[in-house]
Amino acid sequence: MTAIRKIAILGAGAMGAAYAAMFTDAVGFSVSFVARGERYERLKNKTLTVNSKLYNVSWVHPDKVSEPADLILVALKHHHLDGAVGDIKALVGKNTTILSVMNGLESEETIGAACGMDKLVYAIAVGIDAVREDGRFTYASPGKIIFGPVKDDGSGTRLDRIQEALNRAGIPNEVPADIMRAMWWKFMINVGINQASAVLRAPYGVFQSSADARALMRSLMGEVVSLARKAGIDLTEKDIDEWVRIFMSLSPTGKTSMLQDVEAGRKTEVALFAGKVVALGKAYCVPTPVNETVQRIINVIESRSGV
Repeated sequence: MTAIRKIAILGAGAMGAAYAAMFTDAVGFSVSFVARGERYERLKNKTLTVNSKLYNVSWVHPDKVSEPADLILVALKHHHLDGAVGDIKALVGKNTTILSVMNGLESEETIGAACGMDKLVYAIAVGIDAVREDGRFTYASPGKIIFGPVKDDGSGTRLDRIQEALNRAGIPNEVPADIMRAMWWKFMINVGINQASAVLRAPYGVFQSSADARALMRSLMGEVVSLARKAGIDLTEKDIDEWVRIFMSLSPTGKTSMLQDVEAGRKTEVALFAGKVVALGKAYCVPTPVNETVQRIINVIESRSGV
């Protein structure tokens, strides 16, 4: 396979915008966002401002692409994925690789059912602190993309190709020994910090300075650790400690995606986080009272916003 050149990004939120800027700043990439319908018409001539720098990232309609993408980066919210699967499929060619940095444990299976699991690697994004405010995007830390094969299928060339592209864009990355453990680790993080920040309306700095805020975050994460053991995933309390160590180095003004959604009155991913934890708790007969309570609180927040 040749080096990755053509990159299509689905999801122009804070994370998608940050990665678009990183790839655009590097040499040898053609970067575009994907949209259709009214959204495409509204955004096709808009520029992008990331860290006070203006970017002219193009917008493409999936029905009008002239050639497939080398890399499709999926950075959508969970509730937008089903409606975008056809758009992803329209961009897939023989040598396309799909990298989903969406939250949760399910996006790869949803995409793979339409596009083929052979096009995918499992991936998570950790530590990126991108924020959208007033139509502008900022980030202080690019974080890290952790990715690995869907199965032991000899996909080393695909992994090497992704790693070369990420290195060229200056995006820290890692291929772990056990990608499913990493996926659950990120799920644990999201269940903790995303939801706690949403109910407390608190940026990272509040958690860095408040033991009570951190205790709420850890309680949410602890229920995921208990579920992981039942699922045969090797997560422990030490993994929570490791996240706290990473977390304390993030920008105090940074905000989780769920906090940004709550502040903007948008639909959150609570069903993907607490909803999934509660469902798994019932399946494995593991109590999940903290996530059940937080799910109710966020449901009320959403209903009061009319979403």
